[in-house]
Amino acid sequence: MSERETLAQQAYRDIKQRILEGAFSTGEVLTERTLALASGISRTPLRAAISRLEKESVITRLPNGVLMVQPVTLEQLLEIVQVRRILESAAAARAAGRPFTPALAASREVMRTYAEGRDTAFDQFWLDDDRFHDAVAEAAGLTLLPDMLTEMRAIARRCTITRTHDRFAEQAREHLAVIDAVEAGDAPGAASAMERHFDSVKSRFLGWLARA
Repeated sequence: MSERETLAQQAYRDIKQRILEGAFSTGEVLTERTLALASGISRTPLRAAISRLEKESVITRLPNGVLMVQPVTLEQLLEIVQVRRILESAAAARAAGRPFTPALAASREVMRTYAEGRDTAFDQFWLDDDRFHDAVAEAAGLTLLPDMLTEMRAIARRCTITRTHDRFAEQAREHLAVIDAVEAGDAPGAASAMERHFDSVKSRFLGWLARA
C-alpha cells in the first residue's frame, strides 16, 4: 500500500466520521480547502477520499463544483427501518435456535444499565446499540448481515432526526426483550420482540419529527 493510498483512506475515515458525529451537518456546504485543513492532508489524497464519499452518496457535488453533505430523507430513513425489521427479526429467530453467545450476555449487562436510567451521550449509546444488533446477527451465524447493518446504520446516522438524545431506557428494554427470548430459545418470541423494537423505532422517529 502506498503512502498516498494510506493518506486517502485516513482522510476518508476522518471525514466520514465527522459527518456521522454531526461535525459536518447535513446540507452543509464544504470546500476542498476546508476538508484539507480538517484532515491535515494535501489535496491529492483528499480528492481520492472525496471521490469515494461521492460514490457512497455521503457527499454530493453541486453543478457549480461545491461539495455538500448529502441529506438523508425521512423516506429513506423509514425504508431502512423497514428493511432492518425484516432482516433482523429473522436473525433473532435464527439466533434463538443456536447457543447463547457471550456477546449477547455482555450486551444484556450494558442494556440493563440503560434500562435502569443510565445517562449517556448519543454517540456512546449508538455504539452500544451497534454492538447489540451485531451480537444478534453473529449469534444467528449470519456472516454478511453485520456489514449490511453497518452500511444502513451509517446512512441513518446522517439523518438529524436520529440524533435526538432521549428514551434510551425504552430502547434498552426493547433490546432486553429480544435477548431474553433468544436465550430462552423462543424463536417466535425473539422475532416478535425485534419487530416490536423496530415498530417503536419508527414511532420514535415520527414523534421526534413532529416535535422538531
